[in-house]
Amino acid sequence: MAVLPQGGFLVTEKAGRLAYVSATGEVRTIEGAPSVTVDGQVGLHDVALAPDFETSGLVYLTWVDGTNGGALHLGRGRLDLAGLRLDELQIIWRAEPMGGSGHPGAMIAFGPDGHLFVTSGDRQLGDPAQVLGDGRGKILRLMADGAPATGNPFPDAPEVWTSGHRNPYGLTFDRTGRLWSHEMGPRGGDELNMIVVGQNYGWPLVSEGRQYSGRAIPNHASRPEFTPPLLEWTPIIAPAGMIYYDGLFFPEWQGSLLLGGLASQAFIRVEISGNTAREVDRWDTGPR
Repeated sequence: MAVLPQGGFLVTEKAGRLAYVSATGEVRTIEGAPSVTVDGQVGLHDVALAPDFETSGLVYLTWVDGTNGGALHLGRGRLDLAGLRLDELQIIWRAEPMGGSGHPGAMIAFGPDGHLFVTSGDRQLGDPAQVLGDGRGKILRLMADGAPATGNPFPDAPEVWTSGHRNPYGLTFDRTGRLWSHEMGPRGGDELNMIVVGQNYGWPLVSEGRQYSGRAIPNHASRPEFTPPLLEWTPIIAPAGMIYYDGLFFPEWQGSLLLGGLASQAFIRVEISGNTAREVDRWDTGPR
């Protein structure tokens, strides 16, 4: 979801609907959302407002569309809230090559300097995460129009910020401008990572988990050239979504990461301090 400055918020539904929920709870459909492939874990994914939304009206979306599993797309359009429409929707980036299965990552975060960061999952293929020229298994740093940002570390893969990711399904900045991501491991080994430019986080060559078949994977300690997670979960929590909390309502939570756990059926708080992170609270939510 994306909270609107005038009240209410936008919500994406996997099957392809972009919804407006008013401050009073009324739910209405925003017309003009992209055509998406709805299959298994893919469909319409994240929604985010441009940093200058109050003047530009620009809204960013991620979705999967296409054949052979489709490709992750990033697009933006101009919100006409009075008309309940998203106008001028254009694709500004697409993962190449297409294909794969499973969740595509698809999380959006704007940095303090206005650059656009997007997570792109490996689509359960593994190997693309280690191929710089492949758009899967990466975290990208882009200009607001989708062009590669200047200053990225890899001349031959100009949109790539970091590599070696499995399925990064949470992305947020803290108050100091550091970027945090979590990703789902295979059988064990869910990760919380501090994202540092140019680093390779190792998937599928290393992991704190095992393959679904039970086959072992070397851990990060065995390959020091890969960046290890600051926190890992085994058994898995299946992390989903994440925010950095800096609000006033719960002052004791300030400076924490808050995330959902699907398999763990829990709401989880992680304290971060310097280059360390630790889970400090877990509240049962009942359903997944």
